[in-house]
Amino acid sequence: MYPKNAWYVACTPNEIADKPLGRTICGEKIVFYRPAPDQVAALDDFCPHRGAPLSLGTVCEGHLQCGYHGLRVECTGKSVSMPGQRVQGFPKTRSFPVVERYGFIWVWPGDADKADPATIHHLPWADNPEWAYGGGLYHIACDYRLMIDNLMDLTHETYVHSTSIGQKEIDEVPCKTRVEGDEVITSRFMEGIEAPPFWKMALRMNGLPDDQPVDRWQICHFTPPSHVLIEVGVALAGHGGYNAPADKKASSIVVDFITPETETSIHYFWGMARNFKPQDPSLTTQIREGQGNIFAEDQDMLEQQQQNLLRYPDRKLLMLNIDAGGVQSRKILDRIIAAEQAAAATPAAPQAVAA
Repeated sequence: MYPKNAWYVACTPNEIADKPLGRTICGEKIVFYRPAPDQVAALDDFCPHRGAPLSLGTVCEGHLQCGYHGLRVECTGKSVSMPGQRVQGFPKTRSFPVVERYGFIWVWPGDADKADPATIHHLPWADNPEWAYGGGLYHIACDYRLMIDNLMDLTHETYVHSTSIGQKEIDEVPCKTRVEGDEVITSRFMEGIEAPPFWKMALRMNGLPDDQPVDRWQICHFTPPSHVLIEVGVALAGHGGYNAPADKKASSIVVDFITPETETSIHYFWGMARNFKPQDPSLTTQIREGQGNIFAEDQDMLEQQQQNLLRYPDRKLLMLNIDAGGVQSRKILDRIIAAEQAAAATPAAPQAVAA
């Protein structure tokens, strides 16, 4: 149901600052910890002694110590010591490729030999002092593809988020969807409209009037395995919309990293990166709180949608023009998953034997 040979956001650095973290990623139970302050490691969350979760242990001298009987495992998965025991013959614990980058911990739950850190999704704003970022994490009981559908079809804002970012013009202006390689882009541009409440707040915070007509844009970018980055913003009408100068607009990037936990649950890392007033921490907090409330509304809808789909698995769903972004995203995922499954089913070529 999900690609495994891919980089997923597993956690944020603060989650492993003081102790190990156990988290299920794509059906794999993994423990994350720091062998050293500038290192991160990921292992199978299973002690080879009695099967206890290693995430219930502690970090001792750079090793992960099981909280049950004190077995210590190093970051490669090799057992190194245990009180009163010789551990040389203990089976090696599986380790996972893991990288800390852009303020996130990324993990590769599939074939370790295929993991290339260069393919981690590039986030140019993450290391740029002219940008600020604030976000959070929700655990949501739904198929990860439902969240992708939700984010690639923003017409739901009119109804689910009517008091914050929704407005009737979203329904009135059609969106356009295109596919570029493995990226799906859905966009909507609204001209000469009233800014909704969230964007009125953003305009005021950027020193702009909130009572004038604006041009608004939404440009959703899906890239596999499950990343959706959305360019959003408003500009005072008549100044170029999306291309308006910085002093005439408030814009940002909505960050959505959707990490499957199981077939019907996800870890949803959400946030907003902005390039106006980046040095204002109170603004970052205000935006994060507002955005968090918006995504909480999505959570309730998605979890109840998932329950309905499980209750009525044979009912076919309609595919409308507004669903094009999600439909195209699923086609890309289906192709990637099919290729992984085909590769896994192909037997390895026999090794030549020297005469």
